[in-house]
This record gives sequence, structure tokens and C-alpha cells, in this order.
Amino acid sequence: MNLSSLLTILPELVLTAAALLLCLMEPFVAKGQKWQLGYFSIGGLIASGLVLIPLTGREMSGFNGMVMLDSYAIFFKALALFASAIVILISLRYIQIEKMNMGEYYALILFATIGMMLTPATTDLIAFYLSLELMSISFYVLIAIKRTDPKSLEAGIKYFLTGIFTSGLILYGIAFLYGITGTTHVGAIHAYLMSHDLSSDSLLLFAIILITAGFGFKIAAVPFHMWAPDVYEGAPTPIAAFLSTGSKVAAFAAMLRIFMTGFIDHYPDWWGLIWLIAVLTMTMGNLVALVQSNLKRLLAYSSIGHAGYILMGLAVGSNEGMVAVLVYSAVYLLMTLGAFTMVVLLCRKHCKGDQISDFRGLARTDPWIAGAFVLFALSLTGIPPTAGFIGKLFLFSAAIQREFYWLAIVGALNSVVSLYYYFKVVVVMYMQDPQDGMEPLAFSKALVVALAIVSFGTIFLGIYPEPLIQSAVQSVKHLL
Repeated sequence: MNLSSLLTILPELVLTAAALLLCLMEPFVAKGQKWQLGYFSIGGLIASGLVLIPLTGREMSGFNGMVMLDSYAIFFKALALFASAIVILISLRYIQIEKMNMGEYYALILFATIGMMLTPATTDLIAFYLSLELMSISFYVLIAIKRTDPKSLEAGIKYFLTGIFTSGLILYGIAFLYGITGTTHVGAIHAYLMSHDLSSDSLLLFAIILITAGFGFKIAAVPFHMWAPDVYEGAPTPIAAFLSTGSKVAAFAAMLRIFMTGFIDHYPDWWGLIWLIAVLTMTMGNLVALVQSNLKRLLAYSSIGHAGYILMGLAVGSNEGMVAVLVYSAVYLLMTLGAFTMVVLLCRKHCKGDQISDFRGLARTDPWIAGAFVLFALSLTGIPPTAGFIGKLFLFSAAIQREFYWLAIVGALNSVVSLYYYFKVVVVMYMQDPQDGMEPLAFSKALVVALAIVSFGTIFLGIYPEPLIQSAVQSVKHLL
């Protein structure tokens, strides 16, 4: 191990030190003061981000080529740090309401973030699997951390069982690839497949299918989506937000690196499979969301639909498609975190805030908060001038440029369908009277800051997306 290797994971090392220090501090912090550990965690995230800044623009590999530090990895590392910071900010008030005075909650979020940061940076399938498991194991505990809530425990068990099945599929696929190519390094796999004609090799196709299925579970793509609604509903709301955004974006980042680097020469063998999964995922997610009355389940099916949109970029398999995936990943993270922040905001003593009926009359009692939800609904639908519009514009344009017209049409039609169920909540806010006897909303400084950040980002990237687009373009150059 040399200095160059350590530099490739320096942000993760800083975050690891913060997480371990937090674990050491936790027993010495009074039960009613555990919220202080949340701010310490944010400090650790900021420190990791500051270390990441001077590494921007550099390209190096470490640990015998198993980990890569390039613009692509840095792009997704920054998204993981941002998502984690917002989740901790919205957790501070939620934990107080739910009386979850557990310092390990914040440490687990940091460990999950470390896994998210390593996942897109790995160029070896074994290293990828280890980083994926670090992220997953943290989520197994976080989802079931409300030990007195049967729904939380049920969600944790469901995610655990799904997770170990997913791990088996991915490992099985990696084993087949190693048997065929003699290596687990993504670049070496690409070189082997270029020099050998395996276009009709059924074992290679089977390995790709297994790895695709494993990723399908992680991103909740149809037909591997069945766990998502129950897990999102039962998990603590901030953790559901984290699972829906950071975890999913990290899985997409790794999927792109593996498919667009390792399997790109066999694109004709797998594009049809990704195309089909994308269509089924966006259609199923949006149609089932129409009948939901629980907002967390609605957002779960919405998340499934958005996974289908992102898969469009991978199915296209071009430079434009990859740029579109990165742009949409960033805007999806913003607007989805914003929607889940609204659920936390409505959570109070006798109201979980996760039913659509809980939003009744919100426009009359808190018009600014209602306006924020309208903003996120517009963005999730893809209506200008929001960030969501820019994301979908890039995805649909990439599909049209490759003459995947039907894929773009299906995506556009699904966006129209999504308008109904998002604005079903808006109708309740603006057209119905407030409920009697409800406590005030769960305002806190941290929650307001989180809501302000994601709201500003959703508007800013919708009006001036150039910095994000340029960052995505530079990142993709290191991928292809």
C-alpha cells in the first residue's frame, strides 16, 4: 500500500474516522443530548467534502487498480455526501418526535455513506461487492432501528432477506464472469471480451443477466421491486429518503461503470433486456402509484418509476445517455429528498404525516410549505422551470438521438400519468379544509435549512443547469 492508494480513498478515511469517533463518544453523551451527535456527523461529512475538493480533476488508481479516483467517482461521492447531510438534518427533529435517542443511528448513516462513496469508485467486482455490502448492512439496521415499531421490524426483515438474495445473485454472476475471463477487474474483463469472440456464449449472457437482476433489486426495478413499498412505509422516514436516493444513485453509478466499461462491446446482447426493464419499471411504478393513499408508499412507487427513467439512459448506451443519467441522478436526489422532507415536516405527536389526508388544508395554514410541495411535485413530474424538467429533457433527447422513439414516447406518457398522483396531494392541500385539533408542523432550524437547500437546488438547476451539465460531461469522459 502506498500514498497514492490512500489518496484514492482519503474522503472515505476521513468519514470513517468521524464514524468511529462518534461511536466512542456516544456512551458519554446524555440520553437527551444525542442530537449533538447529529451535528458532529454533519461536521464529519463537511470534512470529507473539503478533502474531496482538492482531489477534483485528478485521476489515479489505488490498491492494484481496484479503486479509481476520477471525475466520475468524485461526482457520485459528492452526491452521497450531500444526500447524507440532508438526511441527518431532517432526522434531528424526527428522532426527537419519535423518541429515538440512539447515537448509533448517525454512525450507521456515516457507514452507509462510506459504502455509497466507494461503490462508484471500484473498478474490481470484489471491491464493488464489499462496498455494496457495507452500504447494505448499515441499511439492514437503520430500517429496523425503531425496535418498538412492528412495521419497522417487518421492513428490516424484508430488506434483509431481499438483500442476501441479491448478494447471492451478484456473487453468482461475478463467479461466472471470473470463470469465463479469469479476472474480476472491470477493465481486464473489457479487454478479454474485446480479444475473444463470445457473442454466442450463453454463460456470458447468463452472467450478465444475474448481475442485472442483482442490480435490479438494489434499484427496485420491475420485476425486482416488490420489497420497496413495504420497506419504505415501515422504515423511519429519513431512512426511507436515504434508501430512495443515496442508495439507489450509488447502485446506478456502479451499474454504469460495470456495463459501460466491462460489457460495452457486448451492448447488442444486453440493451434489449435493459430497454424492457426500463419500460416495465416506469410503467408499473407510475400506474400502481395512482391508487396509493399512503404518501410513503406513493413515493416508493414513484421511486420505482424514476428508476425506469434512469435506466433509459443505460439502454441508450451512448455518451449522451450517460450524461443524461448523471444529470437525472442529481436532480432526482434533490426533488425526492424534498418530497420526503415534507413527510417529516408533517410528522408530529399524534400524526405520522405519511397519509395524503394529513396534507388537508395545508395551503391555508402554511402556504409556503404547501408551495414547496407543489415545487417538488412539478419537478418530479418534469414540468419547467424545475430541475426535473432538465433531467427528463436530457433522457428523452438521448433516446431520440439513438432513434429509440418508442422508449421516449413511453417515458413521456408515464410523466403525464405521474402528474395525476402527485397533484392528488396538491388538490388535498388547496381544495380541502384543514383537520381540526392538529398540532403545529414539526418545524426546526435543521429541517427548515434542509427544505430551503433542496428547494433552492430544484429551482436553480431548473433555471441554470449549466454547471451540473458540464460536471456530468466531464465525468462521463472518464467512464467511456
